[in-house]
Amino acid sequence: MPSYWQLVLIILPVIGIIALGVVVRRVHWVEGEAETSIIRLVVNLCYPCLIFESVVGNNALREPANVMLPPLLGFSISALGIGFCYYIGSKVLGLTMGTGLRTFALSTGICNYGYLALPITAAVWGRETQGVLMVHNVGCEAAVWTVGVLVLSGLSLSEGWHRLFNPIVITLIGAVAINLAGGAPYVPGPVMTIVHMLAACTIPIGLVMVGVTLASYLTGIGALIRPSITFPSIALRLGILPVLILCAARWLPLPVELKRVLLIQAAMPSGVFPIVLARHYGGQPLTAVQIVLGTTALGILTIPLWLRVGLAWTGLG
Repeated sequence: MPSYWQLVLIILPVIGIIALGVVVRRVHWVEGEAETSIIRLVVNLCYPCLIFESVVGNNALREPANVMLPPLLGFSISALGIGFCYYIGSKVLGLTMGTGLRTFALSTGICNYGYLALPITAAVWGRETQGVLMVHNVGCEAAVWTVGVLVLSGLSLSEGWHRLFNPIVITLIGAVAINLAGGAPYVPGPVMTIVHMLAACTIPIGLVMVGVTLASYLTGIGALIRPSITFPSIALRLGILPVLILCAARWLPLPVELKRVLLIQAAMPSGVFPIVLARHYGGQPLTAVQIVLGTTALGILTIPLWLRVGLAWTGLG
């Protein structure tokens, strides 16, 4: 089992690259249309290559349970997280629509299942578990674009589902099919070389762009900390929700790789993408930023703590 400080050393470079992204934005190296274009490049080209490389030839993803259960759990945990945070926000915190309730529910209920979870998973458990995480994340995406968008904007489910047909999901379906059919040896070597080179760009560039996105809102400490939002989101995202997810990892009859994925999800702070969704669907972006920054800052300390606790409690250590 990795020690607490070994886990901290895995996390620090990830946080460091995000911090560099903030600097990049501050010195005006990336801004305006360039920001949108780079994010689009990472999401539509580099990220699908990372998925293809992680899935094709992955022995763990030849087990039916590791193909069917991860997206189901990803959707269920994310949707239930949003619903639970909506209930706490309205019934306990007294938030209402117009004061940040919908943005609070989405931002606190969705964890950082992508750019922060992926490098940590790869460093702790390697390629096979990272591939299962990719499949799991399809369920998270489905929850974001259906339940999340519905909560945030009041749109119908049909207005969210069509967004699932994107390069990420299409690549994942194709890669899983190739892997199940045993087609990995037949993928030409030059193709895999190109895929590998682009895949290697995904995490560092993606993390830089997370920092670039956050930098736009770093206007002053007073605006970034709102006690009625920041502290409850920390309690939920880094306290209560991890316990519920770890209970699932311990007692549900799941493959070991999927249990590891749940451990990672339990340890993660809030995801960054709700900031973008809040801008486009009538939410409150500043509320999302307050939640993301608060949970991520404290997450530097709690991520290795929850991983240690989870590894010991579930018997995966």
